[in-house]
Amino acid sequence: MTERDNCVALLPMKANSERVKGKNFRLFAGKPLFRWILNTLLETEEVSCVVINTDARMTLLENGLKESERVIIRDRKASLCGDHVSMNLILEDDISEISADCYLMTHTTNPLLSSDTIAAALESYRSAIQEGRGDRLFTVNKHQTRFYRADGSPVNHNPKNLIPTQDLEAWYEENSNLYLFSADSFASTGNRIGRKPILFETPRMESSDIDDLTEWRLAEVLALSKQLFEAQVQDD
Repeated sequence: MTERDNCVALLPMKANSERVKGKNFRLFAGKPLFRWILNTLLETEEVSCVVINTDARMTLLENGLKESERVIIRDRKASLCGDHVSMNLILEDDISEISADCYLMTHTTNPLLSSDTIAAALESYRSAIQEGRGDRLFTVNKHQTRFYRADGSPVNHNPKNLIPTQDLEAWYEENSNLYLFSADSFASTGNRIGRKPILFETPRMESSDIDDLTEWRLAEVLALSKQLFEAQVQDD
């Protein structure tokens, strides 16, 4: 793959949310939540366009978003609407209609992800493809701490031999921030992770994934703090 390959961002967006009502369009640190990641994707030169698969076209229009050269709004099929439809089916539908050399999938619930991190993930993905080390990429949080099962039994350490946590085996948590894959790699397994993925660690300050009100509040504190810091830097 090369820098000139066509990378299409897939940004699914539904009208309703179970745990945080209307969260995709709710104000988050001064603007609708969906605007954060959408603006970041549009600022990323490597992304040719953003495809929004949605059942909320009118709500997007009410929030000032119209289709453009780099924003495609696709009305979600009735058979793909609902809270229990597999995201893989929605991705499959987009891939079948929008051709690209690679697809970048992310969520409105990842507002803190930066353009620099997206570009770095794309570079890592391209290198992996060229070198045959993997066929897709997904982002993770790295953990080096002591884990236990529900019954209190240790998972990754020996309580009788308390070595420093930095010496423990690293475990990686899928953080749902970003996925990269091609149409062929997706078709080979029918999902976005597949058999030979590259794990890409995102900066902890950017790795929020908002599923509930507590995560919303924590992410918003980080976003407001970032805005304040940037404003102070500009003043200086």
